Amino acid sequence: MSTTGQLSEQERAVRAGAGLVDRSERGKLALTGGEAKRFLQGQVTQDVEALEPGSGAYAAFLTNKGKMLGDLRILDAGDELLLDTERVALQALFTMIRRYSLGFDVELHRRTLERGLLSLVGPESRALLGDAAASLGTAEHDHVAAELDGIPLRLVATWAGVDLIVESGRTAELAAALAARGATPVDEEVAEALRVEAGRPRYGVDLDDATIPQEAGLNERAVSFTKGCYVGQETVARLFYKGKPNRHLRGLRLSEPVAPGTELTLDGRRVGAVGGVARSPRHGPIALALVRREAEPGATVQAGAATAEVVELPF
Repeated sequence: MSTTGQLSEQERAVRAGAGLVDRSERGKLALTGGEAKRFLQGQVTQDVEALEPGSGAYAAFLTNKGKMLGDLRILDAGDELLLDTERVALQALFTMIRRYSLGFDVELHRRTLERGLLSLVGPESRALLGDAAASLGTAEHDHVAAELDGIPLRLVATWAGVDLIVESGRTAELAAALAARGATPVDEEVAEALRVEAGRPRYGVDLDDATIPQEAGLNERAVSFTKGCYVGQETVARLFYKGKPNRHLRGLRLSEPVAPGTELTLDGRRVGAVGGVARSPRHGPIALALVRREAEPGATVQAGAATAEVVELPF
């Protein structure tokens, strides 16, 4: 395990400065029309109708049985709702909208190839943007149209820094402008170590179509219990008010690195599988995993040839 004095340049950037990650491959859509909010309100777990221009929310969209088909960020841009999701969930999101928006005043727009998405990760992200970020709110998912060095874009507040959404043809130009201001290009795995440490699960890595939001600790971030009905609500509400999840999202302190998907066993019984894996300069090899509730924090489980201590999140 490295110490603070042994951090690489990329690790120093995301932990003390501003690292730059290109996440343009994320799936991106937009909804327009007078009933865009009303439609989406009945399809996702968050209260979309409560959004105001410049605000946003994190949500999941589910099967009728309450299992996740994917997750997404929803930004209210006034004249449209901007949606972005993990690329693995894009087709399911697109299909859901096309199938169930019939009869609503809603128009769906593809934006994946039309918009670039750069992430600034680190405590100096806002300072690096200077005046461009002056009117950006501090709550996660707050967003604002802005201009940086002559490049029109949208800034989005994130838990780790700031996302920048730009016309795809100007993504490279924007990346160069950010580097000139002091951002350090970093590999995704360096930024992933922060995510794993923070215990923020990622669909397609830690979560899949067998996951119920409460199992992943997403109720507070992604679920409204005061809005009207939505697909999968009955299962989500029943589990929240009356049930106990069979699985929980936990952290793993590993004795050595293992591959994602490695089976976890406790006393010879399978209790889960490894999700996202990272080598943390603070904690050594760590991972996230959905594990059965009998593998409580403090338990030691087997992960292939390695052992792992189950811990509460964040690390």
